[in-house]
Amino acid sequence: MADDPTSVSNEFSGGDSDVVVQAGTVHGGLHLHGLGRSFPPPRQLPYGVPGFVNRAHELAMLDALHPRPADGCDDGPAVVTTIIGGPGVGKTALALHWAHRVRRHFVDGDLYIDMRGYNSGSALGPEQALTAFLRSLGVEADRIPIDEQECAALFRSMVYGKKLLIFIDNVSSVKQIRQVIPASHSSLVLITSRNRLSGLVAREGAARVTLDVLSLQESVRLLREVIGPLRVDAEPEAARRVAQLCGCLPLALRVVGERAAGRSMMPLGELVDELLQEQEFLDALADREDELSDVRAVFSWSYRALPEEDRRAFRLLGLHEGKVLCSGSAAALLAVTAAVARRRLGALADVHLLQETARDRYRMHDLLRSYAVEQLSADEPREEKTRAVRRVLTWYLLSADAGRKAILPHSHSIPLVPAGDQVRPVERFGEAADAMRWFDTERDNLLSALRQAVAWGQYDIAWMLPVVADGFFELGANWSDWKHVHELGLDAARLVGSSLGEASNLLSLGDVHWRSGAYDVAVDSYRRAAELSREIDDPWMLGFSLRGMGLVALEQDDPGAEAHFEAALAVFREHGVRRGEGMSLLSLAECARGRNEYPEAATLCRRAIGFFHAIGDRWSEAWGALPLADSLSELGEFPEAAEHLGRALTVFREFTDRRSEASALGRLGDVSSARGEPDAARRFWTQAAALYEELGDGLADVLRRRAEHASDSEIGEGDGGGDRAG
Repeated sequence: MADDPTSVSNEFSGGDSDVVVQAGTVHGGLHLHGLGRSFPPPRQLPYGVPGFVNRAHELAMLDALHPRPADGCDDGPAVVTTIIGGPGVGKTALALHWAHRVRRHFVDGDLYIDMRGYNSGSALGPEQALTAFLRSLGVEADRIPIDEQECAALFRSMVYGKKLLIFIDNVSSVKQIRQVIPASHSSLVLITSRNRLSGLVAREGAARVTLDVLSLQESVRLLREVIGPLRVDAEPEAARRVAQLCGCLPLALRVVGERAAGRSMMPLGELVDELLQEQEFLDALADREDELSDVRAVFSWSYRALPEEDRRAFRLLGLHEGKVLCSGSAAALLAVTAAVARRRLGALADVHLLQETARDRYRMHDLLRSYAVEQLSADEPREEKTRAVRRVLTWYLLSADAGRKAILPHSHSIPLVPAGDQVRPVERFGEAADAMRWFDTERDNLLSALRQAVAWGQYDIAWMLPVVADGFFELGANWSDWKHVHELGLDAARLVGSSLGEASNLLSLGDVHWRSGAYDVAVDSYRRAAELSREIDDPWMLGFSLRGMGLVALEQDDPGAEAHFEAALAVFREHGVRRGEGMSLLSLAECARGRNEYPEAATLCRRAIGFFHAIGDRWSEAWGALPLADSLSELGEFPEAAEHLGRALTVFREFTDRRSEASALGRLGDVSSARGEPDAARRFWTQAAALYEELGDGLADVLRRRAEHASDSEIGEGDGGGDRAG
């Protein structure tokens, strides 16, 4: 439920800004607001594979298919090319290498996303890709629609006429990405997939480049790059045999090459003998024809050469279903310290069984993950696998809760599962900004953790994780994910019969539906949350559930809104929920203003601000100053209104809350105008307009026109944008 008690539009608290605070779940003194800023052209391509070799024919095909983007008319579909081939064949490496060669021609930027289509249970959907791309293009978070069709339409509008290179990696189906294909001929969409994606060829006219394994000559050339030319040239026949035993797959060749490079005294002929022995060993065990059949011997040879602690680490890391690993999550999986986890990760990266993508960020190739899980099934009992999964899920849960406390220190705390002796120290955050950055980095992993919790029957964690991460999704305006996680959390809570879990997720779903304008569904969610809150005697949730019903009523001009706010206030007052009291008073002040009872509204605002001051909630104290200033202005108390707005402006700037800063500046312009100070009014309105323009808000034009006519007699009739941001 929105933390903006005075809003009468279908917006989040603090207006339609990054300040996405709804009091049903987000009720603490906020530290992060208004992250709006001017965005440079996105440049998101990951690093290419070091020492890329070969593929001259395919590179020439790509060059021929895609001359540099033309200027002028943009009518027609985007240029689409799919690079298809089996696992481990080097599709991503080729695409990245070529994309880096041509990216300079795409002056409006390049976008990248890994759809993870072959990562069991963690594939992304089109709405996640659209949301990620829109944010990368500078769309303010709160302006990204929840509805997938609306999101796709906004994306098409944003990219029309732009020269963008869009790289979509690891796509499993046309359905996964069709909405992400722009109708803009100046853009190029580059896709990798194991499937043929025939629908893209038929409907979007996609070109297709089929990638096979390397030729024998190309494979030897890759071995020369990794192992070194002297050793390969000294034993050319053995090098060719190594390439054959690797199936001429780039991934397998690099795994073998990395290990061989680390054994500088080992003749390649001996390497061939070891690989043959490994193949014979595996053939004796089973005759398996699957996606690992061409690389199993290579992986096994490299894996079996590891010390046992590294082998076990490799096996257990295959259980991590997120996009990337870090030392913290790895430590939880392995039940070791973070320092030991870093050593294990480094050792596996050294032999190419992991790829280090950034500092303390590691990724496991899908084929290697499949092999790790295969070894895990053979060597670890089900109980140990379950314990490992629960450890890493607990780590994500407790880390997210630590972030919640940093960002929203007054938000609702729920009893969590115990860490246990084997869950190493979770993330700690000195400031709210640190917590929000962590969430931006780990968001995909949190979603994967939630899905894994459901799949593994860890339903207690499955309902708790959405609750503690609620503020992250809401503040970050991840609308579709926000709704999805609470739907999963609600199902999980009902499966284990947790009334607390059910009420907590229903309360947040009420916020989701209120935000999207689904008022009937929102009220049903709030009402059921209130019923459950009474049953379990949780006054915090009861109060905010009642207030949620009031905000919906206020949106619909229902006179019953005030009764809901009064009921919420009574609950908060009885149980000493001070911030809840303050927010309810601000909501009642809005009702009083709607009746033109400005003295009453001002009194209620002052009381609310007193509560916020008493609990040290400086942002809410500043936020309460905005409706207070509105009421004071209506009463002609302009000096006092300006004083409150000036103090609020200082706080908003300290908290980098750009939209609330703009709202305060607009109101200061109104107050200055009413006091007969056109120069000051012009200055404040111009500053507010600049901020609103940066935030992509249409109020910029309104305030700019107002500033241009700041000496006209009509000035002073505006509201400084208060109805949008206040």
